[in-house]
Amino acid sequence: MLSTNDPLLLRHDDGRGVTTLTLNRPQAFNALSEDMLAALQRELDVLSADAQLRVLVIAAGGKAFCAGHDLKEMRAQPSVEYYRSLFNRCGRVMMALQKLPVPVIAKVQGLATAAGCQLVAQCDLAVASTAARFAVSGVNLGLFCSTPGVALSRNLSRKAAFEMLATGEFISAQEAQAKGLVNRVAAPEDLDAAVQALCESILRKPRQALAMGKALFYRQLESGLEAAYIDAAQTMACNMMDESALEGVQAFIDKRSPNWASGH
Repeated sequence: MLSTNDPLLLRHDDGRGVTTLTLNRPQAFNALSEDMLAALQRELDVLSADAQLRVLVIAAGGKAFCAGHDLKEMRAQPSVEYYRSLFNRCGRVMMALQKLPVPVIAKVQGLATAAGCQLVAQCDLAVASTAARFAVSGVNLGLFCSTPGVALSRNLSRKAAFEMLATGEFISAQEAQAKGLVNRVAAPEDLDAAVQALCESILRKPRQALAMGKALFYRQLESGLEAAYIDAAQTMACNMMDESALEGVQAFIDKRSPNWASGH
């Protein structure tokens, strides 16, 4: 099903639990305008309650994935209060991606800069075309990309993240993969297939296990070592009693494939 109710953000549901949200401002390099952020937030709020959702793909139309915030729009209302509100709104979108109970995949076909690079980093997984390039280039304009740095510092090594932030230099898809910003790289003509292959792998796994695991994965990163292990132990104990885990363990013992209805 294809929904085009909001021309800034296209939604496609494949009928199996994979939803794709496509940024649709190609003439503006898919910059994150206020309206774009609002559209993303609305869709994520709806998807967070969708029990049929298994995977979310964030894609983009045109040559660029996302060029960050809309600088022309930002310059029209210069005040600390406005900028703080805008960056907080973007932060809420990023947090909504992390809180979504399913894996989120960035499908990066082109340029991803500043908040666009932040969007890639915030997604749980990322697949990039060899034509893609990445940068947090605000420093070249005298503006350190502080909010993108939150996502980058949590996904790349500190030195790799700070180098990108301090230099504003572009890196290739292959360099982004080496730094941990993206998981997989494919030729432009193979990007769809590469994303599909990752979705297929996820669809074969139980939704509940992934939901519990994703929540714990991010939660324990903010904890001390002892608290993280205690939290992980409790999560695994509850997961072991889940119907999908009971079936999976029994199937392993029986040397057969697990019978997971619809992956749940």
